[in-house]
Amino acid sequence: METLEAFGVVDIRVGTIVAAEPFPEARKPAYKVTVDFGGEIGIKRSSVQITVRYALDALIGRQVLAVVNFPPKRIAGFQSEILVLGVPDESGSVVLIRPDFPVSDGGRLY
Repeated sequence: METLEAFGVVDIRVGTIVAAEPFPEARKPAYKVTVDFGGEIGIKRSSVQITVRYALDALIGRQVLAVVNFPPKRIAGFQSEILVLGVPDESGSVVLIRPDFPVSDGGRLY
């Protein structure tokens, strides 16, 4: 069984998507997103498989939750620095996790 201490090792923060672009080189349909986590963490990039539910222009300004302390991963030549969090809907399409109300970028999930 996991403990609260083990959960605390995963650093989940809120950030705002400031840029989004197509990622045609990815094996599965995806976007490249740039997320601003504020001063302490700064700007990070990620590959996200959210093309079914989200249009590129609708992502700009959206707050998301992401794991910021996993090692970077190379995806089709692109370095994904964070893991943006989402859950699948009934059809398997990813729905992003975000705060109900605006909060400061960089805020940590507890």
